[in-house]
Amino acid sequence: MNSSLRKALLGSATAALTTLLLAGCAGKNEPENPGTPPRVRVITTEQYLNTIENVFGSSVNMDMKFPPLRRVDGLLANGAALAGVTSGKIETFQRAASSIAGQVVSPERRSYLIPCTPASETKPDAECAKQFFSQTGRLLHRRALTDEELSSYVTAANQAADRLQDFYAGIELVLESMLISPEVLFIIETTEGDVDDQGRRRLDALSLASRLSFFLWNAGPDDMVLKAAESGELNTERGLKRVVESMIASPRLEDGMRAFFDDMLGFDDFDSLSKDPLVYPFFTGATATDAREQTLRTIIDHLIVDQKDYRDLFVTRETFMSPALAPLYQIPASRGWTEYEFPEGSPRQGLLTQISFVALRSHPGRSSPTLRGKALREHLLCQIVPPPPPNVDFGKLENPDAHYKTQRERVAVHLEDPACAGCHKITDPMGLALESFDGAGRFRTTENGATIDTSGDLDGVPFDDVIGLGQALRDNPSLPSCLVDRLYSYGSGGAAKPTDRPLMKYFTAEFAESGYKLPDLLRTIALSEAFQHVTPAKKSGPSKAHEPTEEIVIDEQLPATTTVDAAGAAQETKQTVASIAKAR
Repeated sequence: MNSSLRKALLGSATAALTTLLLAGCAGKNEPENPGTPPRVRVITTEQYLNTIENVFGSSVNMDMKFPPLRRVDGLLANGAALAGVTSGKIETFQRAASSIAGQVVSPERRSYLIPCTPASETKPDAECAKQFFSQTGRLLHRRALTDEELSSYVTAANQAADRLQDFYAGIELVLESMLISPEVLFIIETTEGDVDDQGRRRLDALSLASRLSFFLWNAGPDDMVLKAAESGELNTERGLKRVVESMIASPRLEDGMRAFFDDMLGFDDFDSLSKDPLVYPFFTGATATDAREQTLRTIIDHLIVDQKDYRDLFVTRETFMSPALAPLYQIPASRGWTEYEFPEGSPRQGLLTQISFVALRSHPGRSSPTLRGKALREHLLCQIVPPPPPNVDFGKLENPDAHYKTQRERVAVHLEDPACAGCHKITDPMGLALESFDGAGRFRTTENGATIDTSGDLDGVPFDDVIGLGQALRDNPSLPSCLVDRLYSYGSGGAAKPTDRPLMKYFTAEFAESGYKLPDLLRTIALSEAFQHVTPAKKSGPSKAHEPTEEIVIDEQLPATTTVDAAGAAQETKQTVASIAKAR
């Protein structure tokens, strides 16, 4: 991040902090809310890799991908709370852990990734091992290791080093086992204190630190956040505000928000995007990669760097351009990524007109008003479009002798079928406005020699073209409320419930009051009482603070179901190290 960007972020954070301190208690008008259900979430690929990079630096090569999550209520992140652990996933985790551990102790990296030098490289060194695991374990486990855990790790490393006659081999084996331990791979929320009059229990400081960090940074907490949790600072209103402001001012906020918008916009579909090379020979893998990057750069620059109105993302002409994208936008190419603004009157206004939207929401060989309208409804307005009925007759639609010149004529066939008409009435009027762009995202005014009609309406608001669609979307009240819903779900680890509606209205009103600025919305959510509390599941017998709030479910492919236990994890680590060492 350049100095001007950092200066802008720090200046904004300072001003916001001053305002908060003068205003008094945050969330004083916040409606009563039971908080979220307790969560146990599997860590995502990006969260795991970001955490590893924050612990060991960017020199560790992490070219790996974990099994995909299931999208739930609009977000992959929501699926993390429902993900089981199959034997195949465990193998993937172990391969990743083995690669990372091997790189950390490699001769070219050990001098700066391991904070001490053993007395002998061929013998155990308990003090050096203790120093390494104390520091590394705290960041990976997102809390300080207990004396028992640390002793177990050191003992296991010493035994492996003695067996293999290599200090670093012992470190490697224990680190590998630590990287696949439940407390690293799962985000486990625990609570403290008594149940309040709303039936809630407060997240303990370390769980709140993790929730904040994965929400804002998409990675585990760093030393600053952990110290605030360990010292009790996060338990105070003033301390929590200071930490949240520091996190929002951090360059790592960009990583967190890129991850969120990539999820919200369904950009994981880029991983399987393909275009017919005979129809769109110029659309390559580099085009797809840069289209995704262009939109994310536009969003971050607009919302984080310039802190502009979220709604204006759908009417802005400002973006970024790369050599791979320039031909599709029919502009001269430049070297590398550059800032670019489309001229006034250009049909390229807003995210809907970027290649990432119109090309991703198309078929391999042609455009699709239905896919585009469906994506607009579901990703941007949080509205559900039902799947097509199983008995749909596509005969008329696909009839090669029908001679449909335009997509408007083609999709009109759907309206003749009562089983299809209901859904297509809420998708096609918007999608047809985007017919100004073909399946690869190039601008056009005709299709098969016929002039394209781009008029339509969005929830009763008529428009003549794609610019009018962007304005109608920008002014639609569901646009900001959808962002609020998705952000709260993303940060709390699960979809908002019907009982959260008053809270969502409160967040949306605060968002509007701020001028629809993203940092202010993040601040409002992070400092809310609802974000800091959970409603524990009712159990028979006395409840226990600090106990794991859920179980980690092992899929039926494995023989057992287990509950995360900190002390047990350390013992399992020792056993794992012994088995790995024996295998070697």
